[in-house]
Amino acid sequence: MKKIIIAGLVAGVILLILSVLGLYATIWFLPGLAKQYFDPAFNTESGRVVLYYIHPFVISMALSWFWNRFKGTLSGSFITRGIEFGVIYTLIATLPMMVLIYSAMSVSLSIVATWFVLALLQGTIAGLVFEKMNP
Repeated sequence: MKKIIIAGLVAGVILLILSVLGLYATIWFLPGLAKQYFDPAFNTESGRVVLYYIHPFVISMALSWFWNRFKGTLSGSFITRGIEFGVIYTLIATLPMMVLIYSAMSVSLSIVATWFVLALLQGTIAGLVFEKMNP
């Protein structure tokens, strides 16, 4: 249990740093995409913005538990296992949710696509951290 929690917290810190860097990179390099977040579909005025900073820890703790349960089924090198873990997570958990969000909310395909890529990166990076800390 200790390995799951420590690996989850380490992955959470890394994912938080990358999320904040990704936020600024989106503003700098994709200003048209960043402008879409001012749509009324997004609630940027509330105190719930703290959830943005908590999200990496929530996802990393869940993925750490998932890793611990299914790491034995992954094969290959360090990189291969991390990528495979990220792809599995993205296809099972993220793809269905992205289809649902795109079909039910007023968001562009480009936003949904960036969320999909973010989830793939999060899963892969978390998988690499877990592979290193809890092989």
